[in-house]
Amino acid sequence: MKPVRMFAVVSAALLTVVLSACNATGDTDDEDQPLQVVTTTTQIYDAVVNVGGDLVEVESLMGPGIDPHSYQATEGDLTRMENADIIIYNGLHLEGAMSDVLEQMGERSHTLAVTAHIEEDLLIEPDVDLLGDDFEAPHDPHIWFDVYLWKYAVEAIRDELVELDPDNADAYNENTEAYLEELDELDEYIHGRIAELPESQRILITAHDAFGYLGNRYDIEVQGLQPVTTDVEAGAAGIRELADLIVEREIRAIFLETAVPPHGIEAVREAVLDRGFQVEIGGELYGDALGEGGTEEGTYIGAFRYNIDTIVEALRGD
Repeated sequence: MKPVRMFAVVSAALLTVVLSACNATGDTDDEDQPLQVVTTTTQIYDAVVNVGGDLVEVESLMGPGIDPHSYQATEGDLTRMENADIIIYNGLHLEGAMSDVLEQMGERSHTLAVTAHIEEDLLIEPDVDLLGDDFEAPHDPHIWFDVYLWKYAVEAIRDELVELDPDNADAYNENTEAYLEELDELDEYIHGRIAELPESQRILITAHDAFGYLGNRYDIEVQGLQPVTTDVEAGAAGIRELADLIVEREIRAIFLETAVPPHGIEAVREAVLDRGFQVEIGGELYGDALGEGGTEEGTYIGAFRYNIDTIVEALRGD
């Protein structure tokens, strides 16, 4: 039995114990209390805050720099989920190690996978040859790197909050409309910045293949050392192929990710140096998690703007 699968079985058993204990204590209803929302990722946390405002209390299980692919729920997480009015997660197997727990939660709690309402033909199919037979998701889960798709997620969150709290529907709708306008401005900003790069320089190489939706939406080629899940380790062949590509196309910069260990990208850089070419580490991008709370990069819009500015300036050689 694989370690992730083993943990899922243990988590499911632990979940049963926690649910029984919580049910034994009973619940109290207070219509004046804000909705209690638990999210998995920081991106979803930020979306709920923007849609719900003061009407919600939100807690994210995963903080800055946390890899959602391998995150393992604690007993405290299970208790928080059980006590929440709604659990909101990404889906498409992004929360790989938590999949069984989220499925069991969905049988008795209000849950929402924000990717569930996106039409299949808008999603990217990952390279199954790289992922192996054990990978269960048929599509790339990193939808937040396409602002157009992320708006679907925001609207799905709004609809769920309205269903749970119809008395405050007007407020949720107003908050959402205001936030969608901000997302439209972000979308225009990204298009404008990418357009500053000559087409020959529009190639983004990162630690894992999390930026495919960015590539599709904003016309930039994307290559990741690891595939769409970090559960699959990068091999020597992948490092050699990326190094050859960088030398052949004289790419100026490659990028780390905050939630992925740096050794893979550093190995690529060393392989490039061995070939007599020098490539810079262009910076550390926010991939599967946002930055620290209370900073610009701790918001979806701030982190995305930071990423784009970092990418464009490094690839231009500024």
